[in-house]
Amino acid sequence: MATDRKVRVAIVGLGFGAEFIPIYQAHPNADMYAVCRRNKGELDKTADKYGIKARYTSYEELLKDPNVDAVHINSPIPDHGPQTVAALKAGKHVACTVPMATTVEECKQIVEAQRKAGKVYMMMETVVYSREYLFVKELYDKGELGRLQFLRGSHQQDMDGWPDYWPGLPPMHYATHCVSPCLAILGKEAESVVCHGSGRIREELIPKYGSPFAIETATFKIRDSDVCAEVTRSLFDTARQYRESFDATGSKKSFEWQQVENEEPIIHTRGLPEPKIPQRVKVPDYAQRLPEPIRKFTGTIQDAEHLSFIQGAGHGGSHPHLVHAWLSAIRGERPAMPDAATSANWTMVGICAHQSAMKGGERVMIPRW
Repeated sequence: MATDRKVRVAIVGLGFGAEFIPIYQAHPNADMYAVCRRNKGELDKTADKYGIKARYTSYEELLKDPNVDAVHINSPIPDHGPQTVAALKAGKHVACTVPMATTVEECKQIVEAQRKAGKVYMMMETVVYSREYLFVKELYDKGELGRLQFLRGSHQQDMDGWPDYWPGLPPMHYATHCVSPCLAILGKEAESVVCHGSGRIREELIPKYGSPFAIETATFKIRDSDVCAEVTRSLFDTARQYRESFDATGSKKSFEWQQVENEEPIIHTRGLPEPKIPQRVKVPDYAQRLPEPIRKFTGTIQDAEHLSFIQGAGHGGSHPHLVHAWLSAIRGERPAMPDAATSANWTMVGICAHQSAMKGGERVMIPRW
């Protein structure tokens, strides 16, 4: 599209989605044009707060609006696949919160719809734009970690009390936060996965998805690499403070995410006297990579009451980076990261991992298109 016109953005879903409104309003290349929510009272409340005129209670009507260039989807997980395909078929660019979809078939449909439409699709994966990940990626790119030997991610969260589609959800069906950094740092895709379930959630939670496991742990083979990655997920009946984490083990240095909130992560340096090997490290902010008007959003919390656990500025300061990356891709300034095929791979690691767990740990190959 022409680079001299602002991208007219519509946000769908105004719970978590409302956190992005002020970022789009401040971005020099965005026109925060429309919002969409089923509940008209809540829709008007948010739209009035931010001064947004175009309002929709119907997603289908929103997609008919020719003024909408791009749709940012923040709806419940079961809606991600169908809403993404509908938007691409309507000729809109799409950003969608994680996961991309809930089945392998939906992931395939999105990849095919994106290629046919020729529009930008980007899954809004927070972790690969968090300050912690950007720090580790920078160390790796500079050669400070040496050869990567192993990668690990974990995402543990107590989802009791969340909306009705969450109870009993298989842990690996919401795994992109811990899968994505393991693949993004190498710029490669997962080839196959082995996963084991452990423990058992309350009996009343099991029937909805037919998944009994309290914890699922997967190891996945990375295509064209000798590095293996491991991820662990839990959602119910597991005692653990919220933690999205990413560890990178290298031949020279290794990065380990902090065990609990408000600690600093650790760098282990090989070759030092044993007591000096581990050192706490302060992770810098990467706001300087952003246009000046949205830099402040890496360090402020948009909605302190939101159910998401607060990791400074929401998910490690990632929100303005996500907005800028998507808008830049729409404007043709850089490729989307992650694009549709990459987003599908990151999502299918979790979907296929759960299939493996239900089969007692059989290896499952991850489809490619």
